[in-house]
Amino acid sequence: MSSTVAAVKTVTIPRAVERLVVGQPTSDGAGVKLTRVLTQPLQRRLDPFLMLDAFGSDKADDYIAGFPDHPHRGFETISYMLEGRMRHRDSAGHEGMISTGGVQWMTAGRGVIHSELPEQEEGRMEGFQLWLNLAAKDKMREPWYRDIPSAEVPEFEQEGVKVRVIAGESHGVQGAVQREHTEPVYLDIHLAPGARFEQALPDTHNVFVYVYRGALTFDTGCTVPAQRMALFANTPGSDGVALKAGEEGAKLILVAGKPLNEPIAQYGPFVMNTQAELMQAVRDFQTGQLV
Repeated sequence: MSSTVAAVKTVTIPRAVERLVVGQPTSDGAGVKLTRVLTQPLQRRLDPFLMLDAFGSDKADDYIAGFPDHPHRGFETISYMLEGRMRHRDSAGHEGMISTGGVQWMTAGRGVIHSELPEQEEGRMEGFQLWLNLAAKDKMREPWYRDIPSAEVPEFEQEGVKVRVIAGESHGVQGAVQREHTEPVYLDIHLAPGARFEQALPDTHNVFVYVYRGALTFDTGCTVPAQRMALFANTPGSDGVALKAGEEGAKLILVAGKPLNEPIAQYGPFVMNTQAELMQAVRDFQTGQLV
């Protein structure tokens, strides 16, 4: 779903990079090797986002065991596959396969048990999983799930720039998914060497980028290399971010959202607002009442 838009300057007071974050190598599921980029200590700073995992390997042993049945309650998961194939099944009766360029958006709501298992035995598997919090009033809503094949992810191009709009809006192009309360923007941006791109954003949103190929450079002298997250300062009056690729070009995801400003109580795969709600989630799971 591709379109071409004119290169228009949209940002007059861009945000500065506040700091760079190095992800933590870890494993999850049944031993899948990944890098946890957005960790719990950053949840308040990057509200409404709770976690970002980046994974990528040519070695089947790093991913083949996948993520067998496990529970979630109280938030949404957004899986974006750069390369590879993964099968989703859940206790609400949803099933689908995410493949190269595709997105899976799942609202756990009151509770769901799901699995994510590779549909390949060799080759590269690379992508991201982002956790997006739900407002307190929505945490116990019914589970929801949507598969978005690569061909249905809106795209547009400018000179030296290609943008895939997974959520929100960019340069007049509406993303595949919209959310009312958190207003997430999720872009996959490909920049040719030296190319520039600007994204308008409210100064109330929290914003970060994660570079997965090449590097970004800024006029301040800051460089964001591959496998680094850059958090942007919440500068009052700012109207977006301005990005420029280095000599090798850059590929990155840009993620922004409106903070919920609500308490966050997390125990593993459960994210609620109070410890009492967490204890109830665990009891519901243990007694088979999560879904």
